Amino acid sequence: MKKLFFYILILSLGSSCITTKQMTSFQGEPKSNLEIYKLNNEPYRLQVNDVVTIFIKAENKDLVTLFAQGESSGYSVDRQGNIRIPYLGDVNVLGYTEKEIREKIEIELTKYIKDTAGVFVTVKLAGINFVVTGEVGSPGTKNLAQNQVSIVDAISNAGEISQLGNKKEVVLIRKSLDGVKKYSLDLTSIDIFNSEHFYIQPNDIIYVAPLKQKSWGTGTNAFQTFSTVVTILSFVVSSVLLVKNI
Repeated sequence: MKKLFFYILILSLGSSCITTKQMTSFQGEPKSNLEIYKLNNEPYRLQVNDVVTIFIKAENKDLVTLFAQGESSGYSVDRQGNIRIPYLGDVNVLGYTEKEIREKIEIELTKYIKDTAGVFVTVKLAGINFVVTGEVGSPGTKNLAQNQVSIVDAISNAGEISQLGNKKEVVLIRKSLDGVKKYSLDLTSIDIFNSEHFYIQPNDIIYVAPLKQKSWGTGTNAFQTFSTVVTILSFVVSSVLLVKNI
């Protein structure tokens, strides 16, 4: 009985403890990848529900006053892929980059302003909305007021991955013009920096799966595991002795 107790205890400790390797991010040596770098730095193309801020300025403010309404709250891309700008009406921006939208608006303005040389148009994403759920400290919808957000930025702003979160199985769910796609990311590897999905996109969903140890319920470290196993085995031994004495 003592030997059985010992073997079960060793097996449980070895299989249920969370190792340092499971909790350590960015392991290995970095490698350069020019193709992935170019891919990650391609300009983003707008999707439905994205929000853009548009600023139209000119030396003569009277020229652009009509188009200045609603700048502070931004313009949301509707289901048809349009934003609605005062006097310009619906402008389709679905699949366009910020630069292409700016050029499109500049062309539309020529219908109302003869000399657009002194007119300055700025188009920017109004931050990036994303959702982080699963084994993180602070799950929920997040927004970062920047044009580029990495998976590391996103996780950091969700309170980091908990001890019971599986850094090797971080799932990125993305809805694009081609439909819904799902990608698996390994944050324990330094190669994450060379991943084509290192930078997230607006409205991405990030899910951190739990480690198997969570379902086992034996604890996150050796002491917790030892205490749990001892409690269970003590109960089993007591039950066996009780049955024998009946």
